[in-house]
Amino acid sequence: MTAIGIAHSSVPYLHREPAQAKSGVHRLALVLVAITIGLSGIVLAEPAPVDALTIALVILLPTIGLVAVNPTLLCYFSLWAIAGAAAVLAATFSLDLGITLTHVGITLYLYLATVLFAAFVATSPARHTELIFKAWTWAALAAAVTGLLGYFALVPGAYDLFTKFGRASGSFKDPNVFGPFLVVPLLYMVHVALERAWHRMFAPLALAGMFTLTVLVTFSRGAWMNLVLALVVFGYLTLLTSRRATTRIKVIALLVAGVLFAATLIVIAVNSDYISDLFVERASLEMSYDTGSQGRFGGQQKALGLIAENPLGIGAEEFTTRHHPEEVHNVYLSMLLNAGWLGGGVYWILVGLTLVLGFRHAMKATETRPLFLIAYSAFVAVALEGLIVDTDHWRHFYLLMAIIWGLMSAGTVAEPVARAAFVPRRRPRTVVLPCARWPAQRRRLPRIFPRVLRDPAS
Repeated sequence: MTAIGIAHSSVPYLHREPAQAKSGVHRLALVLVAITIGLSGIVLAEPAPVDALTIALVILLPTIGLVAVNPTLLCYFSLWAIAGAAAVLAATFSLDLGITLTHVGITLYLYLATVLFAAFVATSPARHTELIFKAWTWAALAAAVTGLLGYFALVPGAYDLFTKFGRASGSFKDPNVFGPFLVVPLLYMVHVALERAWHRMFAPLALAGMFTLTVLVTFSRGAWMNLVLALVVFGYLTLLTSRRATTRIKVIALLVAGVLFAATLIVIAVNSDYISDLFVERASLEMSYDTGSQGRFGGQQKALGLIAENPLGIGAEEFTTRHHPEEVHNVYLSMLLNAGWLGGGVYWILVGLTLVLGFRHAMKATETRPLFLIAYSAFVAVALEGLIVDTDHWRHFYLLMAIIWGLMSAGTVAEPVARAAFVPRRRPRTVVLPCARWPAQRRRLPRIFPRVLRDPAS
C-alpha cells in the first residue's frame, strides 16, 4: 500500500457508510472530483485547470445526485449569497468596471464552489473526505517535487520556472500561496502515520518531512506561521480527543522528532551564506516594505479610513488602482472594501461560525472526527494568516470550509438516526419473549467498529 493509503485496520473507529450501488456515471463523477483536486496544485496561470473542472462539477454533481441538501448547508449557501450580492452592489461604485467585475466573478465562482463541495462531502462524509485528502496529497506531492527541483536547481531550467525571487514557488504563481497549500496534505500524512503501527509510520512521515522542507524554502513568513499554527492546533486537538494512549504517545514522540528535524534543517541552512541571509531576512517580523505611508501598514491605515467613509464598499481592485500601490494584506479589511459593511460582515460571521461551531463539532465523538481535525486545524491557521495576507481568492481556503461545513451538516443529519438505532426497546412485561427475540435483535444491530474501505471512490 502506498504512503497515502490507509489499511483496513488503521482507522478502527471510522464509520463505514452503508454500501450503495453506484452507477457508472457516479463512478466517473468521483474520478472527476479526484482529478479536479489532483490538478489544484497547478496554478502557473489563471484561470487554472482546476477552475474549468470545478465549473464542470458544479453542473454535473447536482445533476446526478451527488450533493446533499440540508438546513445547515442552506444556511451556509444563504450567507455566501448575501456576501456575493453585497460584492456586486459594491462593484457599482467602481471606476473601472472591467477589472472589478472580473474579480467579483471569480469571487462568486469560489462561493458557489465551496457550497458545492460541502454538499458533496455531506452525501458520504468519510469516503468523500478521504477522496479529497488523498487527491490533495497527490497534488501536493507533484507541486512539492517541482518546488524542490527548482529551488535546488536539480534539473536544467527548473530554477527559472519554479522559483520566484529566490523562493520556491513550484507549480504556483506565488510562494505565499504555494506554502500554505502543502499544509493540509502534511497534516493528512501525520494523521496516517498516527493511525499506523510504529513500523509502518516511515513512509507517511517521510512525505510530511518533504512537505515541511518545501514550505521552509518558500521563505514565506505567512506559510511558516500557517504550518506552525496548524501543527499546534492539530496536535492539541488530537491529544485532547484521542481515545487511545498509543496515539497520544505518538503525538508527543512526533513533536520531539519535529523539533529535532527543524533544528537540523536550520543548522544546514546557516552553513549556506545565501540561504542563511535569506532566512534571516524573511524571519524578520517587519520588512522595509511594511513601513511608511506607502508600505503595508500605511495601506491598512488608508483602508480603515475608506471603510469608515464607504459603508457600501468601493468595489474590488479599486484600492490598489486608485488609493495604494499594493493590496491591503488583511483579508478582513479587504472584504469590507470589496463588499461593504454587509458583505464584509457576513464574511467575518462565516469565518467566526466556522471557528466556533467547528471547535464544538471537534469535541463530539463523531466517526469522522480524525478527518475533521485535519480540515479544522488547517482552517484555523489560514483564518489567522488572513490577518496579514489577502486570502479571499485562495481556492484551498474555500475547500477547507467546504469540508468543515459538509462534515458538520452530515453529523447533524445523521446523529438522530444513529441514536435511534441504539435505543433499546422497552422491555415487555413477559420474560420469555425478549429472551427469544434477543438473538434476532442482536443480529440487526449496526456494526460499531467496521473497517474503512481501502478505496473511498469504490
